[in-house]
Amino acid sequence: MIDFRSDTVTRPSASMLETMMKAPVGDDVYGDDPTVNDLEQWTAERHGFEAAIFCSSGTQANLLGLMAHCERGDEYLCGQQAHNYKFEGGGAAVLGSIQPQPIENEKDGSISIDKLKAAIKPIDPHFARTTLLSLENTINGKVLPLSYLKEAREFVNLHGLKLHLDGARVYNASVALDVDIKEISQHFDSMTICLSKGLGAPIGSLLLGSHELIAKARRWRKVLGGGMRQAGILAAAGKIALTENVTRLADDHANARYLAQELAKVNGFSVNLEHVQTNMLFAKVDSTINQQQLVDNLKEQGILFSAGNPMRLVTHLDISRADIDTFITALKRAL
Repeated sequence: MIDFRSDTVTRPSASMLETMMKAPVGDDVYGDDPTVNDLEQWTAERHGFEAAIFCSSGTQANLLGLMAHCERGDEYLCGQQAHNYKFEGGGAAVLGSIQPQPIENEKDGSISIDKLKAAIKPIDPHFARTTLLSLENTINGKVLPLSYLKEAREFVNLHGLKLHLDGARVYNASVALDVDIKEISQHFDSMTICLSKGLGAPIGSLLLGSHELIAKARRWRKVLGGGMRQAGILAAAGKIALTENVTRLADDHANARYLAQELAKVNGFSVNLEHVQTNMLFAKVDSTINQQQLVDNLKEQGILFSAGNPMRLVTHLDISRADIDTFITALKRAL
């Protein structure tokens, strides 16, 4: 199958599977899985944090971060398009008793500092306590500028808040900016990294922060049913993802730009090429096109994508330039 639905569909390579099979393991709930411990220690040091915790998913890692930063009745500031607000089942509110305060994202994915300032609640028993600002990078494929991250850090310092990064695709951001990952991570009190998107691991995310924050997160992980036993077989794949699959993200970005250019030539599809910064593109689809029929037609030919307006297409390590050409040819025939 040629699958453009998401970069979550990537499959582990043969060498990754072999490494997983050979990984030394223990019981991670007892803290004695050597492969998990190695991944957590290495990742924390690599990104400039004191500690890290291996989680089953990005949703879990984000929720642990929010619950470790905030107490019941606190609130966190975020964007209207933030994944941990819009697409994670309301977990912060349902499970953490934390109130999200979403603010409209700007066109570049950032959140206006002036709007953030206006959203901070007064110290008053009538209001939730504003505790945290959560950003996402990349967000809808867009990269937050380093200058904005610096501004956000100065903002939270001034107002006594903490700063969390939903870094599900943070390595796409660092590759697009051509900077070391620490140029991004240095601004945050905590951050998550998803291993199972463009980096290509089959499962897993990491939460990074201080020793104190990660200790709280570890307790909440157990409460949420996230304690895993011989998790080293998964952590081994995560280490490979972080050490071998980062630089190749540039190929995904180049393929996304190529896909955007070719799709823009197809009647009924409009793509703003300036917005294609990483491995995602969004295409406006003419109302005369029956998208569901198109999806069904191409699925029969072994090509998967999701309907929508705009329609999102995502490139990843299992998508080649030849796959894109096959998709464009099949799309033209189906119209």
